[in-house]
Amino acid sequence: MTETVEMDDARKRYEFKKTLEKLESKQGSGTELITIYIPPDKQIHDVTAQLRDEFGQCSNIKSKQTRTNVQSAISSILSRLRYYKNPPQNGMAVFCGTVQLGGDRTSLDCTIIEPPEPLNLYMYRCSSNFELEPLREMLEEKNIYGLLVLDRREAYWGFLRGNRIDPVGGVTSTVPGKQRKGGQSSVRFQRLREIAINEFYTKIGERASAIFLAEKDFFERFKGVLIGGPSPTKEEFEAGEYFHHEVQKRIIGLFDVAYTNEDGLSELVDAAKDALKGMDVVREKEYMNRFLKELVQEDSLAAYGEDSVRKNLELGAVDVLLLSSSLRKSRVRIKCQNCGHSEERTIHLEPGKTIEDIIPHTCRKCTAPLVVDEEVDIIEELTRLADQSSTKVEIISNDFEEGSILFSAFGGIAAILRYRTGL
Repeated sequence: MTETVEMDDARKRYEFKKTLEKLESKQGSGTELITIYIPPDKQIHDVTAQLRDEFGQCSNIKSKQTRTNVQSAISSILSRLRYYKNPPQNGMAVFCGTVQLGGDRTSLDCTIIEPPEPLNLYMYRCSSNFELEPLREMLEEKNIYGLLVLDRREAYWGFLRGNRIDPVGGVTSTVPGKQRKGGQSSVRFQRLREIAINEFYTKIGERASAIFLAEKDFFERFKGVLIGGPSPTKEEFEAGEYFHHEVQKRIIGLFDVAYTNEDGLSELVDAAKDALKGMDVVREKEYMNRFLKELVQEDSLAAYGEDSVRKNLELGAVDVLLLSSSLRKSRVRIKCQNCGHSEERTIHLEPGKTIEDIIPHTCRKCTAPLVVDEEVDIIEELTRLADQSSTKVEIISNDFEEGSILFSAFGGIAAILRYRTGL
């Protein structure tokens, strides 16, 4: 049951993020795109009263086009708010206005979002773009872990945010090697070396603590610190209590790693998978490693690519469907408004691009304007097929090595099969 909830949350998060990306790509020609944030305790009739007042104030707008577009947006919002007696449980965000489609073409778009978390502000804003920052903040990871790898030569620290490892920085030491120079007594050399080690550990503790403590909402979001390195270095560092006391008491565990540079952070997360059990990055890594191992087997239970995975889903042969969170692939049908000519295309959306940026603007038969008649999101289509055969669906982040391989090498679509099908 828990796994199903996690899977659903991941898919909802993907849909939410994709919707924000679409809104972010929309632009108005003037201050005519309206953003409204309505918290759950706000009365709808108060909102509609303000909108009617704003409609009257539009007469002061000098530009006739902007005035007309703002009034059209307000009217569209008012017509939609009639269906709400009260805001939804988490409130609602309304985005409405005349957006540019390229060339001289425009369209009145209106999107209503019920956010995944309660809105805590009321906002009405007119601008040339939609105000999305309050919703973007909801995409920030709520649980954050500090990462530190060190030996007596160097140290590196960073964060684990959900399924993303964020390297931050590191230091190198001036601790002398174990071999003393001629003319120094062994006792004096050892004492100087111990002093240098202590100073290096102190520097690591102060700098890493400052970074960790500066994290937004440290006491709510910062769940602990993982320390990696060879023995006895990591044990010495923990025993010496070189971290700030608020960070020191959040140490989760010590783990053996070979690298103490930036590469060591990923190794540390792998080594700590038992301590991090349940974290997105650990689960996603396990599925990707399972897929990659299957891929090289003689009797492989792996499939990749849209066509192969789709056919295996239709047969009910897929155990786990792996989809990249970076995949933005749709199949669209475009239609001529004049002669009725239509055609189907598969498109890949790059960040900041819309479908209208990619499809032709005019019909190749009669040069009349083309419009999007139908759009099918490939991820939505594949997940519906997966649900019909009780297939697990994993949305894999592109923020770690294996996840990046899924997107770059396998087109963002792969599967672990229940049985071989030869497809």
